[in-house]
Amino acid sequence: MRILVTGADGFVGRHLCALLRASGDEVVEAHGPRGEGVSSSALHFDVANEAAVKAAVAEAKPDGVIHLAGFSSVAKSHHNPSRVFAVNTMGVVNLLTALRENAPKTRVVLVGSGEVYGPVPVGTRATEDTPAIPLSPYAASKSAAELAGVQFHRSYGLEVMMARPFNHLGAGQDPTFVVPSFASQIRAIGLGTVDPVLRTGNLDAVRDFSHVRDVVEAYRLLLVKGEPGQAYNICSGEGRTIRELLEEMLLLAGVNARIELDPARLRPSDIPSLIGSPDKLRALGWSPKLTVTDALRDVLGPKVPGAARTQA
Repeated sequence: MRILVTGADGFVGRHLCALLRASGDEVVEAHGPRGEGVSSSALHFDVANEAAVKAAVAEAKPDGVIHLAGFSSVAKSHHNPSRVFAVNTMGVVNLLTALRENAPKTRVVLVGSGEVYGPVPVGTRATEDTPAIPLSPYAASKSAAELAGVQFHRSYGLEVMMARPFNHLGAGQDPTFVVPSFASQIRAIGLGTVDPVLRTGNLDAVRDFSHVRDVVEAYRLLLVKGEPGQAYNICSGEGRTIRELLEEMLLLAGVNARIELDPARLRPSDIPSLIGSPDKLRALGWSPKLTVTDALRDVLGPKVPGAARTQA
């Protein structure tokens, strides 16, 4: 299958492209606008630019599309909502319009987020039928993008599937996200380059974590077997607090540190608990092969020499 992957140069995109090529697929990578000094055979465009998206789709002639490109930070989305909607919502409208005009038989996986559900009552799991109550511009923009996907499927017959990944971890994630931020601080503490103080945001939030390599397996499965017009959670079905992850990372790294709350790391609005049900995806044959501990090891990288001697 010839697959166009938007956002192919991002954290998840790199893992996805590696999987697709290993599976025998032909991959057309789409990156963001070409920056100064960037040389790449990939397509380069801004998904918010309608003309650029149409030209890229016409050139790619894909059999399938996995749409990852977007504004990905929940925390930062509060600072620039208009750009978030331009990229995450109008980017999807631009892509689906281009496919309708140039490649209407293409199967499409729109990558959204479990964040669309908002707070889920403690002790329960969100299913695909749980109403969306987004609490951030990021989540609202992803929910609106899904509505566009459903509309293009129902009105024009496009084969669009909506993926709702929950939190996922692995090597290469941007250090502005919580777990890579912990890893960066832990490495510095282990090397002795900073005081043994680890600064955090809210550690009591409960989230559903998966390994990124399991998540990209789900994307490929949905492209092949997903039912158009349907949404699918990609998650473990189990919740862990951010504090539990941090404590496991410190143990894995052999680092002791004092934990301090940094008010600058708190979000304007946060979700106390967000756990999903993976039953619908599992019915297609998906099951995770890796653990959260595997993912934490990948994020931490090689153990820091002498880390165990660090003192709180």
